[in-house]
Amino acid sequence: MKFLMRERVFGIGDDHWITTEHGDKAYLVDGKALRVRETFELKDHHTGEIVAVIKKKLISVRDTMVVERDDHRIATVKKKLITVFRDKYLAELEGEVGGGEIEVHGNFTDHEFTMERDGRRIAQVSKKWFSVRDTYAIDVADGEDIPLLLSVAVCVDHLHAEEHPHEV
Repeated sequence: MKFLMRERVFGIGDDHWITTEHGDKAYLVDGKALRVRETFELKDHHTGEIVAVIKKKLISVRDTMVVERDDHRIATVKKKLITVFRDKYLAELEGEVGGGEIEVHGNFTDHEFTMERDGRRIAQVSKKWFSVRDTYAIDVADGEDIPLLLSVAVCVDHLHAEEHPHEV
């Protein structure tokens, strides 16, 4: 299923909708103001339920974000330290989503990247699929954890934008 997300609007107090490819509201990314650390809540449009909380870690060697569900960490997202040619990000999974990792690689500046788990593509991010300005699409494979993968995309977008603020 494809979702549309605005690029690089994630900041304290920023809110925006993630929609389906048909323009229907699916999730609200609610940037929480007045918090000690950057925090976003991903809320289901139909139920209003918080399906994920995304937080930037306060103290870490490199920029890191965590994804929580029901007050339990389910993923830690950070840039891989050793990459040969391009940036890569890694989401280390735990808790209810099991162990393992999601490797995220591609062209982050142009929003053209892939999420893979165990060598299998589970989501594809592309700005080319839609002509809407400042918007990119996330195509999540059938049967995958949609809130988790949308949250990982939010983390990667936010971390990359912080590291490369001059890139548009």
